[in-house]
Amino acid sequence: MNIKNLDLNLLRLFDAVWRARSVSLAAQQLGLSQPAASQGLARLRHALGDALFERSGAGVRPTPRADRLAKAVQNALATLEEALNAPEDFDPATSQRLVRVHLSDIGEARFLPEIVSLLQKKAPHLRIAAQSLPHKQISEALDNGQLDLAIGYLPEVEHTLQAPLLNDRYVVLLRKGHPVFKQVHKQGLTTAALSQLEFAAVRTHADTLRILERMRWQHQLRLTVSHFLSLPEIVRGSDLAVLMPRNFAQGFAAAGELAMLEPALPLQDFTVSMHWSVRFDQDPCLSWLRQALMPHLVEIWARGA
Repeated sequence: MNIKNLDLNLLRLFDAVWRARSVSLAAQQLGLSQPAASQGLARLRHALGDALFERSGAGVRPTPRADRLAKAVQNALATLEEALNAPEDFDPATSQRLVRVHLSDIGEARFLPEIVSLLQKKAPHLRIAAQSLPHKQISEALDNGQLDLAIGYLPEVEHTLQAPLLNDRYVVLLRKGHPVFKQVHKQGLTTAALSQLEFAAVRTHADTLRILERMRWQHQLRLTVSHFLSLPEIVRGSDLAVLMPRNFAQGFAAAGELAMLEPALPLQDFTVSMHWSVRFDQDPCLSWLRQALMPHLVEIWARGA
């Protein structure tokens, strides 16, 4: 087919449906009615001579040709949007741009104070809005501009550009007076000793829940919370233990009342990365911000909690 006969808005529709795996969700994202989206998709199917998407459960799944087209369409749209939307200049000393960043609660506590300190020196008028979205919503939020950057261990986030920042691993944090810690101190770290523990966990850190399942400790889960930062005080005043990143656990253990155990665990190691959308890869402000933040975040982590 000839590209000059194709409405480019249909490519935006194609991209939205491919990402959302749903015509109705794609229509919502693009501000279209469901009938308008369906009609547009029908026109594109006719023009390309392929079904492109087939019904699958509550949504749709792409055909092999749609999967082959997807990357080319995304790159083309990204190039157009970059050319049309990129600001003429970016001066970190004067920019008043609002940048939206996904951080977990523990990420905010650990990184945000020093991010603010860095930006006050290098970009004093830049505004930062930190928020925490469900991991499954982050890719879409980066694509539609609801988020500019996402920082964390985000294995569910797909179809983004990313740069690894640092590696960490999950360990067990418990109080020093805990009977199991006393037993380990005398007899060594054994699976039998750990199997006596009862746990608290954070529901958004799915790998900690998977670790409990792999170790067959899921029946010892006594408390599930939304945020890591509430757990050290809970652990300090109870016999509950918690799986948490080693770097953070070290800081809590350094205060003296809590202790850290480092057993061999499945799914133990993970990588914290910075994620952004291919659509905004060349945005001058975000390019500058990534270059400024990445070495700074690595330095913060290296210093310990």
